[in-house]
Amino acid sequence: MNYYDVVVIGSGPGGYISAIRCSQLGFNTAIIEKYKDFGGTCLNVGCIPSKTLLSSAENYHQAKNRFSNHGIKFDNLLLDITKMMNRKKNIINNICEGIKYLFIKYNIKTYLGTAIFKDKNTISISILDSNIEIIKFTYAIIATGSKPMELPFAKIDGNKIISSTNILSLNYIPKKLSIIGGGVIGIELGSLYNKIGSDVTIIESEKNIISNLDLDLSKELENILKKNGIKFYLSTKVESIDLIKDNVKINAKINKNDEINIICDCCLLSIGRIPYTNNLGLENLGIKKDKKGFILVNNKLQTNIENIYAIGDVIGGLMLAHKAEKEGIFVSDKIYGYKNMINYNLIPSVIYTNPEVASVGKSEKELKDRKYKIGKFPIKALGRAISSGEIHGFVKILSDELTDEILGIHMIGPRVSDIIIEAVLAMELKASSEDLSLISYAHPTFTEAVKEAALIATGNQPIHI
Repeated sequence: MNYYDVVVIGSGPGGYISAIRCSQLGFNTAIIEKYKDFGGTCLNVGCIPSKTLLSSAENYHQAKNRFSNHGIKFDNLLLDITKMMNRKKNIINNICEGIKYLFIKYNIKTYLGTAIFKDKNTISISILDSNIEIIKFTYAIIATGSKPMELPFAKIDGNKIISSTNILSLNYIPKKLSIIGGGVIGIELGSLYNKIGSDVTIIESEKNIISNLDLDLSKELENILKKNGIKFYLSTKVESIDLIKDNVKINAKINKNDEINIICDCCLLSIGRIPYTNNLGLENLGIKKDKKGFILVNNKLQTNIENIYAIGDVIGGLMLAHKAEKEGIFVSDKIYGYKNMINYNLIPSVIYTNPEVASVGKSEKELKDRKYKIGKFPIKALGRAISSGEIHGFVKILSDELTDEILGIHMIGPRVSDIIIEAVLAMELKASSEDLSLISYAHPTFTEAVKEAALIATGNQPIHI
């Protein structure tokens, strides 16, 4: 019987980084993965494939609609969806091989199979070749992630009613694509297929898309996507979904009143995700979960069984790869004895549309009981934006009215998925708007919008408006 100091269940961004960190700290470490490939949802059916396809879609869109402005012309522009999908597969395979290499480098024992807790120090693994292996451990980290939700009246069939997993492997471009859910996943995938020629409709029960982010970001992105041809039905609840020959019929009500019917080739369900907590044997240990199935943890990310931790999507909160990574490092260091902490307020959120959206800290809605200042600067006033033709968006800084400490920074525009780290760093160091306004920014760059917004927040005049 094999023994390990730490066993990690799940090889997504939380799991595999936990395993690597534990090994770096000197622990004899094993990782268990139920699927044949490492990397979890993020690498195989989430972050990496969606961003790969978004990149391809954006290149196609630019070539079709904007390259002529640069003097670049194509006589017969074609999109090969098969080659596009094959490129995605190759990128996933390359990164998977990279993770395998890291496991070998750090002497991490890997098991491909399903883990079931027998007691607080024993796991039974059903290996993919049908063998059963029993291992012992001192600590376990559950990083099993999440999967797409279904509607009670509309089960995912992978053909007409599809999930975010299915849509990343389609071998055709739907003429009419309806998406139920206007959150991050629905918006990104809707933007992707809009770029390559689908007639996209997004149905959202809330009155705004990406309703968890600052309202200005939501409104700006909605307006831009509408100009790109995406249709929105907001404050709209889906009542039923029916398959009619080769089409899907969606029946819904706007504001609980006006009935609408939408006919499409296929319907993407993007209504949220649920945790992978079933069939782990958690009941054998009495590990507690909430009503939605998320594992309950304390501020050390321990379950009610003190030697068993849980991280990432499986504990709820922000379902972000980098949040899971942060938690993986945090738990590994805790087990070793290092002092560490997580400030969830400083974990950024990013949406990879064009323009991109990025946010960290508090929104105006969250600051409604606090006095704050606003500095908001439009991207279109920047020399870099004008020269590149990427003029949509803004940077918005919220800072305390008395101390000027930055409370939140919200961006929509080109490259903001990279620029947001400046905001994270500033807030980590408790910087003020004045601090950002005094920094020398390279010119011409998109980051200059941060300086201009900071000038406005401090009460000074911006330079370029």
